[in-house]
Amino acid sequence: MNMLRNNFGEEQNRMATEKGDAFFSVRDIHAWYGESYIVQGVSFDIAKGEVLSLLGRNGAGKTTTLRTLARLDNPGLKSGEIWLDGEPLHNKRAFQAAKMGVQLVPEDRRIIGGLTVEENLILAQVSGEKGWTIERIYDHFPRLAERRKQDAVTMSGGEQQMLAVARALARDIKILFLDEPYEGLAPVIVHEIESIVRQIRDLGITTIIVEQNAVAALRLSDKAVIMDTGQIVFSGTAAEVLENAELREEYLAI
Repeated sequence: MNMLRNNFGEEQNRMATEKGDAFFSVRDIHAWYGESYIVQGVSFDIAKGEVLSLLGRNGAGKTTTLRTLARLDNPGLKSGEIWLDGEPLHNKRAFQAAKMGVQLVPEDRRIIGGLTVEENLILAQVSGEKGWTIERIYDHFPRLAERRKQDAVTMSGGEQQMLAVARALARDIKILFLDEPYEGLAPVIVHEIESIVRQIRDLGITTIIVEQNAVAALRLSDKAVIMDTGQIVFSGTAAEVLENAELREEYLAI
């Protein structure tokens, strides 16, 4: 497996010198979280409409990478380039990235208490460029339509996750980042969230998923990137990871 790491590192360095025509391109990014050097030369591409799983053990650097891509940890990015639909993202702040169509659903969901489900959705549209209409959201999330007048924080964890995703879609969106969408959810609710992500994929929305439940994420993904101690140790198709027991055992413990 060390040979895999070495061979991939050489390929990654080659890719980092090229700016491809991918819809979303990450080129040799190095990023810090506070005083810690976390993301150490990460590169990958995603085509429009693809779903990519960003995987690895706890502490591998996945969430810091995702926050860096969404430009939330500015000035955490020290070097490297991020391109979205041909436009540079690496020199943007978080609010500018959001205007460009970057939407992150964080692990803690950040549902606003004291507001109803519908008010959470309306507020998302007030604070940014409008995406899906409320009616379209309810068409795709009928449970939210049923809860539209309910205080959002009184809903179940799964329903709050639905709202967090729907709130992202309520704004103009080009790429969706999901940070641990299945965290703390019962298996039956995980299946419901999987169905929602599958709908998003079928609608052609480019998506990156960070998830400890690797098998569930891989089932929905076209591509997979595995990180270990801040570096990429594998980049390929999701099917390759599902079929490679040695890779899963060494880096994902599954």
